Amino acid sequence: MSKVEERLAALGHKVPVPGAPVANYVNAVRTGNLVFTAGQGPRREDGQYDYIGKVGKDLDVETARKSAELVMLNLLGALKQEIGDLDKVKRVVKVLGMVNCTPDFTDQPKVINGASDLLVAAFGDAGRHARSAVGMSSLPIGISVEIEMIVEVS
Repeated sequence: MSKVEERLAALGHKVPVPGAPVANYVNAVRTGNLVFTAGQGPRREDGQYDYIGKVGKDLDVETARKSAELVMLNLLGALKQEIGDLDKVKRVVKVLGMVNCTPDFTDQPKVINGASDLLVAAFGDAGRHARSAVGMSSLPIGISVEIEMIVEVS
């Protein structure tokens, strides 16, 4: 188990094995020392999705924040599958967080903080990243949060 996974385990988290993509794409692509992940959702290890619905209507900020945390764990699983060991991460470069929300909802950054805080807990300063947190009128199968990221690796 990597040091990153040990830190996450101490917080009660497990990096899951990613599910197969649901269409014609791959979970991650490495080019040089950068890895670009496909968008992930709040998928459980049994393949089912949690946190379905619109933030601001069906889910509150704290529940959506937990969704973002689960999404980030799935992203880390996809990253691990691509690079073999999360200790190879040199820096999380960029995170794009998309929140399925009502038109009047404006707390997208608070929701995506669930993912950002997990990255900092896992990687320390190397987990600090540039970020966008935006609202969407809908996301696939009604999930509350989808996130993608770019990571520098050794």
